[in-house]
Amino acid sequence: MAPKTKVPETEVPQTYNILIVGQAGRLQYEAILFAASLRATSPGFAGRLFVAEPQPGPLWGDDPRIKDEDSRALLTDLGAEFVAFESRHFGAAYPYGNKIEALFALPKGEPFVFFDTDTLICGDLASVPFDFSRPTASLRREGTWPQIELYGPTHTQIWKSLYDKFGLTFETSLDQGQPEGYWQRYLYFNAGFFFYHCPHVFGRRFLDYALSIRDDGPRELLLQSLDPWLDQVALPLVIHSLGGGRDTLPPDLLDGQISCHYRLLPLLYAREADHVVEVLQEVTAPNKIKRVLKNYEPAKRMIYQGRGMKVRALFDQNDLPRREQVIRNTIKRNGFWMR
Repeated sequence: MAPKTKVPETEVPQTYNILIVGQAGRLQYEAILFAASLRATSPGFAGRLFVAEPQPGPLWGDDPRIKDEDSRALLTDLGAEFVAFESRHFGAAYPYGNKIEALFALPKGEPFVFFDTDTLICGDLASVPFDFSRPTASLRREGTWPQIELYGPTHTQIWKSLYDKFGLTFETSLDQGQPEGYWQRYLYFNAGFFFYHCPHVFGRRFLDYALSIRDDGPRELLLQSLDPWLDQVALPLVIHSLGGGRDTLPPDLLDGQISCHYRLLPLLYAREADHVVEVLQEVTAPNKIKRVLKNYEPAKRMIYQGRGMKVRALFDQNDLPRREQVIRNTIKRNGFWMR
């Protein structure tokens, strides 16, 4: 496992809540991996870990809650607290909306960090200097949105139409060091983590912007898909409106040395650093965790039966393909893909 980063003894660690979303299926096992890695690598974390569960209702065809009692008991043993939230706007049609609606289940007025459930904590979170008044999100992303069509609106026209819609200053969001029309010039995040000093303030802004874009978007968006990108289209607008930006955290901490948004286990083994694999192998070794995770086929095959290391051997982690799709295709071609 990677060496733990220590906070100087003169500093008092920040106290905040962590939110992940858990529901039946893959996410319940990812929640176990998250909680186990948090406890192993950040033993001094003094906040609360909330696992938010969407409740059954008209927007879900099946009951989305975690029904396996062994999984629930293990999460509780790892220090997680279950909280319920209602799906009033998204549900099964857009499950990425869970991260928006779940925010209202957290204590109002208490700082929080949201992580996608498919994240490992690989170092001491106490070493991350969160400024909860200046939110940001993950910069580990590709230029997935917008997709520019021939004779259609440009990057600038599309993004400016959104800033104008919400009365935001477009120019101050730009990275002037990037050329006009290049996607990194525009504020764009992966929604794998974000934080703020109040989940209800952030959640209300996030919900209002997402619904307004979905239901009454500017005409510049007519050729653009919002599924699965809606949360990532709204998120930079929310962060900009609340005084945040792209550089409010030191680089290479979250989605770097301290956390890893791995997405799927085959991708973790294919492309992540050695210390991420070491953390995964170590935190899944205890029998109480192994007993539950073996019910999840990707964990059983990848972690416990060694398929993950076969995936890893297919790639040079210091010279990976630039596009994720190439990595996925290589894994599939060799018969090792699982999700």
